[in-house]
Amino acid sequence: MESTKQTLLVGGLLVDVYSHPTSSSTDPIHALFFLHGRFGSAQDSNVVNTIKAIFDESYGPGSGGGERKKDLIPVAFVSHTSSPVNHGSRLVDQKRKSEGLAKNNHQHAVDMYTIQTGTAEDVSFLIDHLPSFLYPSGERTIVGWGICGVSLGGNSTWIALSREPRLTLGIPIIGCPDYTKLISQRAQSSSIPISPPYFSTSFKTYIETHDPAQLAYRARDASNPFLGKKVLVLSGKEDKIVPWVASAEFVDGLEVGEGGVKRVVVEEGVGHEFTSGMRREAGLFVREWLSGAVL
Repeated sequence: MESTKQTLLVGGLLVDVYSHPTSSSTDPIHALFFLHGRFGSAQDSNVVNTIKAIFDESYGPGSGGGERKKDLIPVAFVSHTSSPVNHGSRLVDQKRKSEGLAKNNHQHAVDMYTIQTGTAEDVSFLIDHLPSFLYPSGERTIVGWGICGVSLGGNSTWIALSREPRLTLGIPIIGCPDYTKLISQRAQSSSIPISPPYFSTSFKTYIETHDPAQLAYRARDASNPFLGKKVLVLSGKEDKIVPWVASAEFVDGLEVGEGGVKRVVVEEGVGHEFTSGMRREAGLFVREWLSGAVL
């Protein structure tokens, strides 16, 4: 059975909210934000196919993930986070959208990071206000929030997880939690110095203060923003765009505590792609979340 979609305008953001035809009218709800990658849109096949895969696992016959106890509403952005600044309906400068780090594009590094941090801020904004638009009379209650993102959306997923305590589940797919390592590799391959005008002092200071890799992600106390969260990391071993080596140290050292879950799948022979195997892993992880198996 096909899922249904409704589009809401929340504070100027167009948001697509999906629901499964067999959803009950009384079960508690978990909401899962889905953030697509660079050059994508909320309507592209990655979004639609991933939501279908997650619904198939969550609402299909039992497959080891436990019985679903909560309903799920996937949430995809149309005009802001999922089609971020200078993307989709917000496209202003095609050149700055298309070009990577290069001699004639001084803004690439900061462009990419401001998109990612803006996305994370929009997720928090929607957690604040989406329930009022979905259920204006208090018909149902969203009791859990999760986030899943691919590529650029995967980078945003890491940032959102590190900043928004209400997000309890995160699935970063072919993304990276360490912006300094990622962009340094790109700068080196493009013969770009890690200095102005490509990397301003204020920008480097911001990264060194706020990036997930600069936080207390190894700690076992309240200073660690990832403690207690459920994280599924999906990456390709042969990824040249977002190399696994840029993420490995962070992921290996990431501490989620006794109440958290850390699961890592790095597919052999896979580059910068969102594979069917990754979709299945994401679907199973969400199923466990809905059943309470990873809570």
